Amino acid sequence: MSTWTPERIAEVTRLWSEGLTTAEIGKMVGVTKNAVVGKAHRLGLPPRPSPIRRKGGGGGAGATMPRTVAKAPVKPMRQIALSTSGACCKWPFGHSGEADFRFCGSPALANKPYCPEHYQMAYLPARAKGESKVVRVERPAASVRRSASAA
Repeated sequence: MSTWTPERIAEVTRLWSEGLTTAEIGKMVGVTKNAVVGKAHRLGLPPRPSPIRRKGGGGGAGATMPRTVAKAPVKPMRQIALSTSGACCKWPFGHSGEADFRFCGSPALANKPYCPEHYQMAYLPARAKGESKVVRVERPAASVRRSASAA
């Protein structure tokens, strides 16, 4: 018996259009996240932007406010070596090995490798305890029943 019944396909299509993640859809439908990705591709469902670049947090009834990341103001940079002693910011600019590669060099936070501005860019705040992106939807009883041959 195929995993992909017409009811499951309809449910995946509906949840996909609501903007749920593949993991959330998989949990609700009873398949893996990768199975959802493959089926969405085979069905020709519209591709999703990367969650890293997504604006607005994804969607659904339980979506949370997006976390914002502060951008560092433009400030003069000093050329320093990583081995430089002292607490200076090691935020890189450019590509290593190139002539214009350098580090920020501003005073770093205590026991941290970055200045306050770059620290905010490097570390995202943790989610509050209990905060979740998973949205639970009850499936109708008919879609949970197993056939006599599957038991």
